[in-house]
Amino acid sequence: MAAEQEGRPAESRRVKQPNSKNCFACGLDNPHGLALSFYELGPDRLESRYSVPDRFEGYPGIVHGGVIASMLDEIVSRTAMIGQHDEFMMTARLEIKYRQPVPTHVELQLLGFLTRRKGRTATARGEVRLPDGTLGAEAEATLVRMPGGPHDRDLLVSLGWRVRPDITGPAEEGA
Repeated sequence: MAAEQEGRPAESRRVKQPNSKNCFACGLDNPHGLALSFYELGPDRLESRYSVPDRFEGYPGIVHGGVIASMLDEIVSRTAMIGQHDEFMMTARLEIKYRQPVPTHVELQLLGFLTRRKGRTATARGEVRLPDGTLGAEAEATLVRMPGGPHDRDLLVSLGWRVRPDITGPAEEGA
């Protein structure tokens, strides 16, 4: 429990989730996007780390609230996809609480926690943590499985949905 409160994974195994080509949040080929990568830390926890560049600021040196909302939306929806990478979830409700200004150019820790999955719906919560562990923003979400899922694996791969190696080292092929 103490490790969880400090934002460190209680488990050492990290499984990388797939990325897409063009998604604003996770698209690795989108020159205007965030290019976030996500790692499963267990059956109900997800993490991403990201340093927000100036092009996504609102006030000088502060991340725009809409970008924080995008990061939280992505982490909660992907939390509901843990172990089910071909079953996309869309946000039906997202409630965000901005706790303090989130600075650009520092490594943020995004955490997602699956709180319930039943049938076509799920609930999850997400956090944006500053380098010292302070809570910058948090969200609670209700998610619904996208119609037509699970999606055809070959189609998804042709659209760029796959696990890509990390720049600093090989990714775990957990998809």
